[in-house]
Amino acid sequence: MAFGQKRMFDKPLVALLHFAVYGGFVIINIEILEIILDGIFGTHRLFAPTLGSFYSFVINFFEILAFLVLASCVIFLLRRNLVKVPRLNRQELSGGWPRKDANYILVFEIVLMSLFLIMNASDKALQLKSYGHYADVQTDFLVSGIITPLFENFSTTTLVGIERSAWWLHIAGIFVFLNYLPYSKHLHIVLAFPNTYFARLKPQGKMVNMPEIQKEVLYAMQPETVPAEAAAEGPKRFGAKDVTDLSWKSLLDA
Repeated sequence: MAFGQKRMFDKPLVALLHFAVYGGFVIINIEILEIILDGIFGTHRLFAPTLGSFYSFVINFFEILAFLVLASCVIFLLRRNLVKVPRLNRQELSGGWPRKDANYILVFEIVLMSLFLIMNASDKALQLKSYGHYADVQTDFLVSGIITPLFENFSTTTLVGIERSAWWLHIAGIFVFLNYLPYSKHLHIVLAFPNTYFARLKPQGKMVNMPEIQKEVLYAMQPETVPAEAAAEGPKRFGAKDVTDLSWKSLLDA
């Protein structure tokens, strides 16, 4: 989606960061499916036995994306609040709700990605201690493995508490985030895919001949041709006068 917008290429670095945030966040949340199913069935890493060694590749791919999302969001926060990029500090964006909304979204994503990595790091520490069902799935985490030593000196009880807390906070955070989006200008995170799928492929200015409009133009130029019943009805409405006149696709575009 991000690469499909030509304007993004005016600033390649910003384009890459946006792609990392958007693409990474969406793809990583596929992991939420496993988290939910683990909660429902009382399992731990449900997909690991089925995927085998490929599971490690998938999780590490998610971890790399999580790190990219986290790093990109930190950079965006700094650009918006400390560096004071002129484009982001215009009057209509620098104060009030737009600024707060952007910061809320960035902080949300930083927290969610941090919880994901903390969950995996504490999980790995429990694997190393061969504790309970954690030892059944041995996975080398590429990113969270770097911070795993920070957790190795904790007791197993503390580690389980950290891992479970991160698990619950991550899934709860996703639901809070999804409930917040409709109030945010970032609702396009959810609507971008259906909006693009249902996009009109014909040129924007292309129109088909509409007999109703053709008749109205004819009647305006040659009033004598107006039938009596048409004159009694009065002029018809065309286009959109109010939001209720818009199609569902137009509302999706908005």
